[in-house]
Amino acid sequence: MKQFISLLFTVCFLSSYAQDLYKATNGEISFFSEAPVENISAVNKNAKALINAKNNEVAFVVTNVGFKFEKLLMEEHFNENYMESHKYKVSVFKGKIINEIDFTKDGTYEVTAKGTLDIHGVTVEREIKGTLTIINGNITLTSEFDVALKDHKIKIPKVVIKNIAEVIKVSINIQFSNK
Repeated sequence: MKQFISLLFTVCFLSSYAQDLYKATNGEISFFSEAPVENISAVNKNAKALINAKNNEVAFVVTNVGFKFEKLLMEEHFNENYMESHKYKVSVFKGKIINEIDFTKDGTYEVTAKGTLDIHGVTVEREIKGTLTIINGNITLTSEFDVALKDHKIKIPKVVIKNIAEVIKVSINIQFSNK
């Protein structure tokens, strides 16, 4: 899996110079499912991400087994029954920020990234809105967006249909540096 992650970032950013790359190794990606029977939330604090300031490319990858839940049983069901984490080890977004950003200037920028989101082995074209905050050469990316389970062929057994929302709210908070 480390080889896959390395290959992804190498391919996405091969033509780049080091000073134009911002990376993160401990990004936080969480999700929330609001359903009639119970709410479910999980967080992964080990997302890997890159931004190429030269061409506005952005990518992040997260291991599916890295999501931690309040209840261990929920975590087991997530990995075994829904995400099939033994088969689909990572979820990946790769795309391009379509807004003009001056990465050398401190500020807060509302951005949209257009690209592909691969979850559960199904790749979907997406436009994801977020906020980039640049302070002293460090970047924070925050975003909230919805993911419909059916778009990624994640099936919910009828016996637990009231326990899991069909659309999940995903939140991202990633701190980048170019060191």
